[in-house]
Amino acid sequence: MALNCDRIEIDKGIALNLIPTDKFKSNILSFYFTLPLDRREVTSNALLPLVLRQGTRELTTSLKIQRRLEDLYGCNLSVSVDKKGETHAIRFTIEGPKNSYIGDSNYIKGMIGLLKSIIYDPYLEDGTFSQRYIEQEKEILKRLIEGKINDKRRYAIYRCIEEMCRDEKFGLYPLGYIEDLEDIEARTLYEHYMKLLYRAPLEIFYVGDYDDELKQFMIDDLRFAKDDLIQNERELISKGSQTKNMVYEDMDINQGKLVIGYRTGIPYEDDLYNGLMVASDILGGGPTSKLFRNVREAESLAYYIGTSIYRYKSIMMIDAGIDFDDFERVIEIIRCQIDAMKSGIFTNEDIDISKKSIKASMESIHDSAFLISEYFFSKVLTNDSRSLEESIRDVEKVTRDEIMEASNDMNVDTIYFLRHSGDGGMDNGNY
Repeated sequence: MALNCDRIEIDKGIALNLIPTDKFKSNILSFYFTLPLDRREVTSNALLPLVLRQGTRELTTSLKIQRRLEDLYGCNLSVSVDKKGETHAIRFTIEGPKNSYIGDSNYIKGMIGLLKSIIYDPYLEDGTFSQRYIEQEKEILKRLIEGKINDKRRYAIYRCIEEMCRDEKFGLYPLGYIEDLEDIEARTLYEHYMKLLYRAPLEIFYVGDYDDELKQFMIDDLRFAKDDLIQNERELISKGSQTKNMVYEDMDINQGKLVIGYRTGIPYEDDLYNGLMVASDILGGGPTSKLFRNVREAESLAYYIGTSIYRYKSIMMIDAGIDFDDFERVIEIIRCQIDAMKSGIFTNEDIDISKKSIKASMESIHDSAFLISEYFFSKVLTNDSRSLEESIRDVEKVTRDEIMEASNDMNVDTIYFLRHSGDGGMDNGNY
C-alpha cells in the first residue's frame, strides 16, 4: 500500500503532516522542533526535552505523567535529540492504541492534550524551570554523553566524523558536552526554551487512523503563534580537502576500530546521488559486497566491515573491526576495491543485488509507524516531493556509468584508527 502524507501549514512555521494507515495497532504523534546545530546551544537542546518530561503545571512529577499515560490505555512517551545534517532535531513522541481497540472517541484527544501540555505547559517554580529537575537531568545527560564510549564501533565512527568535520557544524555531538552542563541554570534554560517555542520551525507528524473530525481538531488545537522564525540552512557540501588527515587514538581494547571518511560532493538533490547509493552498497553493503568478500572472506582480516552514507553531508564512511597489526593491509585492500569501483570492475549481478538490497531497505519503512514519521520528516528536510515508489524506481534506473561516476567522486578525507593503548599515544597527522 502506497504511503501518502497530507501536509498542512496550520500556522507560521508549523506544519501538520497526516499519514493515514490502518496497518498498526497504535497511533503515533511526534513533534519535531528544528534548530541549526550550534556549539553554544547543542547541550541545552539535549537537556531541554529531558527536563520537560519531568512534569507539567497539572502533573507536577514524572510519576504523575506516567500514571496519566497508564490512564490513557498505556500510552508511551519518548523524547530525543538527533543530528540531521547540520540541523538539530528535538523530538517529542506519544504513541497509543488505535481508537477501534478501545472504543473511546475522546481518548486520542487526551493523548494529544498530554503531549501538548508536556511541551507547552511545563512545571515551573517562580516562573522558571525547577533547578532540582534540571540537576537531576544533568546527571542523566552526563551519563548518556559518557556512555558513548561503551559502544566502541559507534564511538569510532563519531570520532572520525568529529575529526573530519572539525570546523563544520556536522562535527558536533548531538547530545552535547559535559563541560557545558555546569553553566546551564533554570533561567538560561527557560530562555532557551522560549526561543524554541516561538522561533524554531515545527513539524508535527501523525501516523495512524483518523477521520475528518479528528483532522480538524488537530488543525485547530495544534496552532501556536510563532514569530521571527529561525532558518535552517542547507549543509555545506565539500568534495574534500588537499590535506588528508590520519588520526590514531589509544584505548584499552582488544580489537582495532578503523574508520575512513570520504567526501563525495554529491548532494542528495543530484540525480547522481542514486548512483552513489548503489556504489556504496556494492562496495560495502552486506555479505555479497566487495569489501566483505575481499577483506573478511578472502583474507580473514576483519571481524566486520561495511559502508554507510550520510546523505545530508554527502559523505561516506567505511568502518571495520580488525586486528591491530592488520591496519596497513586492510587500508591497502580498501583502496584497491575503491579503485576497482572507479574502473567499473564489478558485475551486473553486483548491481542487481545492491539495487534489491536498497529497495528492501526502503520498503522496510512500512514496518514501523515511527520509521514512517522519520521518513516523511527527512523528506521535509530535503524538500523531496517524490513518493517512496518513485524513489525506488530512481534507484532501479541507475546505470553502470552512473555508479562509476559516483565512485570517482569518493575522495579520502580522514582515516581514524582506535587501537590498543600500548601502540603509542594519540597522534594526528597528514598523509
